[in-house]
This record gives sequence, structure tokens and C-alpha cells, in this order.
Amino acid sequence: MATLAAVSSSAASSAVALRNFEGLRPAAQQPNQRVDHCFEVPAAAVSSGRSTPGLPLIVAQKKVQKKQQIILTKSMDKLGKEGDLVTVKPGYFRNYLYPYGMAKVATAQVLKQIQLAREREEAEKKRVRDEAESIRMQFNTIGGFIVRRKQGKGKSIFGSVTSQDIVDIIRAQTKREIDKKSVTMPEDIREVGQYVCEIKLHPEVVADVKFTVVGTK
Repeated sequence: MATLAAVSSSAASSAVALRNFEGLRPAAQQPNQRVDHCFEVPAAAVSSGRSTPGLPLIVAQKKVQKKQQIILTKSMDKLGKEGDLVTVKPGYFRNYLYPYGMAKVATAQVLKQIQLAREREEAEKKRVRDEAESIRMQFNTIGGFIVRRKQGKGKSIFGSVTSQDIVDIIRAQTKREIDKKSVTMPEDIREVGQYVCEIKLHPEVVADVKFTVVGTK
């Protein structure tokens, strides 16, 4: 029995020495309190924020915000227009956009449909621009149009030449339909002579069309 007590006392002393070595000190011992449970972190280490040798350092890490790709089913200010593929927080989509029918999940099938729609849209844009360029080249080939008006004294004509007159002459000679709103006349034309008007065939294609006002008796 004496030997067992000596071993227990030696183990307790070793535990105390080990904790003192690791930067811990014994807490104030209470009556009848077991020594091997009475250890605390030094107050200086806690207040200074420094890690104590031998103790694990716990670092708070900021949670990474996840994003989700969605398709807008309605146009929204500061987010995009209907059909746009945008990235938002999952909670924003789940709690607001989806319940109010403003967006849907961007599944693989939906993304494929969007890609095909964009390709069709780009192809159509190219077709329209190519058509406008073709008309411009046709105007250059023709060289100019003739507008006939009854002539008065000197160079003056009766009435004037308007954008509608230009549209009508182009239609008669080329079978092309031109919106008169796209025609910019140089001035109020009331005399015979040569003129140039501007026709906006496309946002990126503008034609300078020459025409000559010829007087008739």
C-alpha cells in the first residue's frame, strides 16, 4: 500500500511539473480539491492576445460567400434585363427572386438554350447589317438619282424636294423600301441643282446618296 501511494504522489508531482513547463501555473487550491485538475491559463497570456506555448491557437476564419447563377425572368434595375444570366447570393434568389417569379435556376439545359438564342440573335444582327451594307454599295453603283420638278423663273422650282420624294424615287428605281425618317435632307431644296442626302440604313451603316433636281417646263 505504501508503494502504491508513493507512485500516485510521484505521478501528481510530474503532472504539476509538466504543466509549469508548458506555461501553466496551478490555480489556487481549494480544500479537498484534487491537484491534477487545478490548472489555469496565465492571465497575462489571455489579456495580451499572445498564444501560450503548448496551447492550440484558434483563429476565426471568415466564411466564403457562395454565389449562384440564375436567369432573370423579369428586368430588374441594377441587376439586368429579362433573359440575362447573372450571379447572386443563394439566399437572395431563394427568398426573393424565385418566390416573386423574377428569376429561375440556370440549369445546364437552360444555359444551352440561352447560348443557342444568342447565336441566333448574333446571326440575325449580322444579316441585317450585311443587308444595309449591300444597299449602300448599290447606291454607290447607281451614282445618283434624278428628281424632276416643274421649273419657274431662273433656277427656282415649284414646291420643294422632300425626304418622301427621295424615298419614292429609290423605291421606283431599286425596289428598296427606305424609311423616310432615316433620310436627312441637306436643306430646304427649292432650286434645280445637285445635292447629297444622308440615309441611315443601320446604326453602323450610313449612305451618302447623290441626287439631281432637274427642272421641267
